[in-house]
Amino acid sequence: MSRIGKHPVKMPAGVTATITSDEIVIKGKLGELKHHMPHGVTVTQENDEIVVRPMSDDDAHRALWGTVRANVNNMVKGVTEGFTKKLELIGVGYRAQVQGQILKLTLGFSHDIDYKLPQGVKAVTPAPTTIELSSIDKQLLGQVASEIRSYRAPEPYKGKGVKYETETVLRKVGKKK
Repeated sequence: MSRIGKHPVKMPAGVTATITSDEIVIKGKLGELKHHMPHGVTVTQENDEIVVRPMSDDDAHRALWGTVRANVNNMVKGVTEGFTKKLELIGVGYRAQVQGQILKLTLGFSHDIDYKLPQGVKAVTPAPTTIELSSIDKQLLGQVASEIRSYRAPEPYKGKGVKYETETVLRKVGKKK
């Protein structure tokens, strides 16, 4: 039995949900999110809670149960509070700046990288070596942060690269004479 799936998702004031057979739409003060519902789970709204249940005791249906509940919970949290991720650039000359919907990255290559931010993701650079990404869609935000990090992942010898704020880079000892 899913420990996450059996808990209902509480709907805060100002958040509305529209549930159809194959889609759920959550609207809040920050925006609107849609999610396609996979076959095997039923989603119902009871009072001010959203309840997710598997259609049967089939393993495939039960596997989706907690996942769908977590996705719905992230949607509710996203339209009320939003999500943020912070990235740090470590290295001499590494910097970032935002120009509209384009994130300009200087990461030690012979050219700058112009990363076009997708619709729904905002970026701010409070310092030249810090990027703050924010969005109401947790999955999209994580994908964008991962793509930016992939341009120059932190390397273990000098620690140079793009890393998440909470990430620790395990350092290796270099050559010895």
